[in-house]
Amino acid sequence: MTPDRLAEVLGEPPAPMGSWEEEAAYLSAAAPRRHVPAEGLAERVREVPGVAGVEVREHGFLRIVVSVPGEVVECVGPVEIPEPAWPDFPRTWDNPGFVVRYAHARACAVRRWARELGVPEEGFRPEELDGPHDRQVLRVLAELPGRAVSREPGWEAYLVRLALAYHDAHERAPAVPVGDAAPAPVHTARVRMAQAVRMVLVGPERL
Repeated sequence: MTPDRLAEVLGEPPAPMGSWEEEAAYLSAAAPRRHVPAEGLAERVREVPGVAGVEVREHGFLRIVVSVPGEVVECVGPVEIPEPAWPDFPRTWDNPGFVVRYAHARACAVRRWARELGVPEEGFRPEELDGPHDRQVLRVLAELPGRAVSREPGWEAYLVRLALAYHDAHERAPAVPVGDAAPAPVHTARVRMAQAVRMVLVGPERL
């Protein structure tokens, strides 16, 4: 289940809620905004493949839990985000421009390394993106559809949050085999996630 599939039923993208550490949940205000019965809309959402549960909350809000959060990367495409006027220097973690550009360069490097190490591009299994650091990245990516249609998307802060989450994943949940390890399905999945991050962040391919 991806946010765009939910949006087809809800009429608008739902907003991810919580940390996604234990379960991937969204919150939707579509029912009160569209003046439709919340229970009826909830029943329609429950029929969407990949939805694990729907709870009707106060004021008609819907809390939607999905079973495979990794499917989020399948709906990420190139996004036209204007690059903020961040300075190039200093290239330290105190400079948000460096944080974002370095994350973009890392995501680009993953693709090159994966090809060199024989990580298959085909056979993406979203359920492999289930580690805590993978979920942190997925949680931020899940905000993309809602921000893209917002009048005030807050891109600068969003890019920094995505970059920081990806830096953690890059360092603690490698997308390519380490040492003599053979490529595994989790590597294919993480390479795919890196490609999604690369399409969202701004910056050069190398720093």
